[in-house]
Amino acid sequence: MSELIIQFSQWLLTLTQGAEPWDSYARYLPRLMDGVWVTLQLVIVSGIAGFIMAIPLALMRIAKSPWLWVLPYCYIFFFRGTPLLVQIFLVYYGLSQFESLRNLGWIWTDVLSQPYWCAIIAFSLNTSAYIAELFRGAIQAVPKGEVEAAQSLGMSRRKQYQHIILPRAFGIILPAYGNEVILMLKGSALASTITLLDLMGATRGAIARTYMSLEFFLLAGALYLMLTAILIGFFRLLENWYNAHQHATRMPVNKLDAQLRDKHIEDNAR
Repeated sequence: MSELIIQFSQWLLTLTQGAEPWDSYARYLPRLMDGVWVTLQLVIVSGIAGFIMAIPLALMRIAKSPWLWVLPYCYIFFFRGTPLLVQIFLVYYGLSQFESLRNLGWIWTDVLSQPYWCAIIAFSLNTSAYIAELFRGAIQAVPKGEVEAAQSLGMSRRKQYQHIILPRAFGIILPAYGNEVILMLKGSALASTITLLDLMGATRGAIARTYMSLEFFLLAGALYLMLTAILIGFFRLLENWYNAHQHATRMPVNKLDAQLRDKHIEDNAR
């Protein structure tokens, strides 16, 4: 893939013939694409990790015992109430203050001291707090009739959450979850503050060499806009597939058994 981008960049250089800013765009395109790939990694890995962390947080959040809900409440309050940039600095610069962490061997040298993993940790902690609150509200918004129907079938509490409540809650939060992923994509630009060469970091590197701040910031904005459009389309398709019952406008009455048809169903199908 990188070789293809390099070849495409060289082909663009032959077309621009030194015309600025297109010539600089073509020369720095491979670095910008590497930055786009790093940005996508941050969003995807952090999004998956944050989603996994959010489920137990949401379940503890709706617990009746204060011993269970007070800790996730404080966790969510902190990460929703402080700036993401502060959280990134706390992970990247703050953890190095503890000697016990610096003595953890490969955990420190390969993970906690690397800007890439520190950014993923900070983004995962931040987005898990927001997603947990989305899940909490969605779980409490699941219609009681569906839960009562599961209880009438003799489902245990674990099976109710596994087969009824959590899948239903996921469908409820999908639009808001898509917005959270998009906000995380735009917030990923802060990763460049800890020397990570994501899209914004690659853009700053190009500006430092060409002094074309306006031109490259406009290009970076266009690339972020393209990534956002892709995410919007993906979540729109996912929402239409997962919540297909909400978009159904016509019932296939003709495919029903003749004994199941009645005047009421046919009238509602029109």
